[in-house]
Amino acid sequence: AVVSTQSGHYAGVSLLRYTNYLIPDKAFFEAGIACRAIGWNNMAFVFLNRFLDICDAIEDGSTDMLDHSDFSDTDIPYDIVLPEDYSITEEDREEAKEWVLAVSMDQRVQQVLNTDERGCYEGSLLNVHNNVTSPQCILTGYPVLRGEVVFKNTSSVSNKDDWNVYVMARKVSHSVECQDVLTYLQTSTGAPANPSYSFT
Repeated sequence: AVVSTQSGHYAGVSLLRYTNYLIPDKAFFEAGIACRAIGWNNMAFVFLNRFLDICDAIEDGSTDMLDHSDFSDTDIPYDIVLPEDYSITEEDREEAKEWVLAVSMDQRVQQVLNTDERGCYEGSLLNVHNNVTSPQCILTGYPVLRGEVVFKNTSSVSNKDDWNVYVMARKVSHSVECQDVLTYLQTSTGAPANPSYSFT
């Protein structure tokens, strides 16, 4: 469930860490579209490029020609299982191809992933410079580097900023999605029925 627009995009990007278990063309397509929707065009370009490469691999029936260089310093796996057929419609595949071709001519867009204060790909739990693995935010899947909210009944944590965004979204929207997230958090972490902001 998406607790807010940006948190949902973070979660979609984080899921790429598990593309050795998920349907890879669908995962990269959805992450690319999500990044494009919030203006992360560099990341969208990388993910949609990967999506198109996976589509070519599906057509060929082999991953041998996949170039992994964009993901060399990430925890996004190279080993994926190709589906027997495309998971994304031909119309959406063509639209993605046209967008990638168009932005490849735009000098403002670079084929790079966003990095964080560690100098690492921002969605990676693993710091490739020192091999330290950060805990995963239970809301977004992004690494928790500082300002964490700790759930007492488990070892689960959340980024403080993402937690506060969730609390605000729940108070303002009263959406089914936000309630679903709270139900999950209560079941898995013992989170309170009326979560409050974290200022510590």
